[in-house]
Amino acid sequence: MTKVITYGTFDLFHEGHYRLLQRAKELGDYLIVGVTTEAYDKARGKLNVVDPLVTRIENVKRTGFADEIIVEESEGQKFNDIKRLGIDIFTVGSDWTGVFDYLKDYCKVVYLERTKNISSTMLREKNSRIQRIGIIGTGRIAGRFIPEAKLVSGVSTQGVYNPHRESAECFARRWEIDAYGNLEDFFSAVDVVYIASPHETHYTYCKEALEHGKHVLCEKPMVLRQAQADELFQCAKERDLILFEGIKTAYCPGFQKLLGIACSGSIGSIRNVEACFTKLESPDSRELTDRRWGGSFTELGSYCMLPILKLFGKEYTNIRFDSINGENGLDLFTKVSLRYPTGMATATCGLGVKSDGRLLIAGTRGYIVAEAPWWKTAYFEVHHEDPGKVQKYSEVFLGDGLRYEICDFLSMINGREHNSFKLTRSDSVTLAGMMEQFLEQSGRQTEEGGITL
Repeated sequence: MTKVITYGTFDLFHEGHYRLLQRAKELGDYLIVGVTTEAYDKARGKLNVVDPLVTRIENVKRTGFADEIIVEESEGQKFNDIKRLGIDIFTVGSDWTGVFDYLKDYCKVVYLERTKNISSTMLREKNSRIQRIGIIGTGRIAGRFIPEAKLVSGVSTQGVYNPHRESAECFARRWEIDAYGNLEDFFSAVDVVYIASPHETHYTYCKEALEHGKHVLCEKPMVLRQAQADELFQCAKERDLILFEGIKTAYCPGFQKLLGIACSGSIGSIRNVEACFTKLESPDSRELTDRRWGGSFTELGSYCMLPILKLFGKEYTNIRFDSINGENGLDLFTKVSLRYPTGMATATCGLGVKSDGRLLIAGTRGYIVAEAPWWKTAYFEVHHEDPGKVQKYSEVFLGDGLRYEICDFLSMINGREHNSFKLTRSDSVTLAGMMEQFLEQSGRQTEEGGITL
């Protein structure tokens, strides 16, 4: 008898789960299915699990494919189960290809082809909680998004759009999704749109997606003009849609904890905020060759301005930009100085100059410091006058962090959260205004460009 084992969360049970279990059963004579606990899902970074364990087990049982169902509770259990149960074949979906190759020493490992378009008409009628995501853009950040999205229950990445069809098809083959070269077809196939195209295309894509009735999650900077931000948010409001700017730091647990402590009064009244984010990009990268939209501030400024806006607000009395530019006129290093009625702030970002990237929040009774990479806040300290009095805080930051913003975005779509306090409409509008001021000062126009990826 050939014994087969597979594992999964099986949340919001859908057609893709059914087909995977069906194919797993066909691999042998006896199928064992491991269903993960809520605690283990949380520990391994899967967010937003909706159905309780007993419901998920019952859904697997109803398929009739499982000869035996076990509960997966911890990391390392797969190896023990394989040895204990005498497993011949271990199988999971192809989106995990390569991850479980270490088990090949103990049994055969089979990666089953992923079911595309799981949200069929039949499924949508049964379970409207699964949102079909379509991606616009095929660059680096789009490639990071898909593995993160699969760790958020309630979403399914369906397809990708790029006006250059070959780019879309190459990306789609890699991630086993559908490719689109026509926007109308793309919008017809999805419920929500994730925009990961170059900065200058964001406004047009956001507007078209909203006008087609789609919720929108757009990478930072969402737009480069304040009037555009106001227009898009108004468009979303009129259509009862969610428009969400993807600055991942805003949604990560550690950053939220840091803000809470900073505003708690433990360091007194805040008087100064200094945020720095620099990295060395290749001279031939898009960020350092796009003479109209590239440069360090458009690329990294949103991160650096975020803690300043969250702690001091948008009512600054003065703002100044100082840059070191390369030969092509793009800023390699930019320092933004802001003055507020009760304090001051500095945001520093660089792509061609490396600096000590940390976040410092100074108050009348102490200060908070988070070393680089503070934008993935996992650890920070609170210091006081007494050097021996240091409070240390840590928080898990999982993967690339995009799963946190996807989870919050989904919560707003489903009506579980009505106030996007982590990054408000006002925050996004103010950031767009700052981008506009910077581009004007640097002599670059801020009208949206043509749609090229």
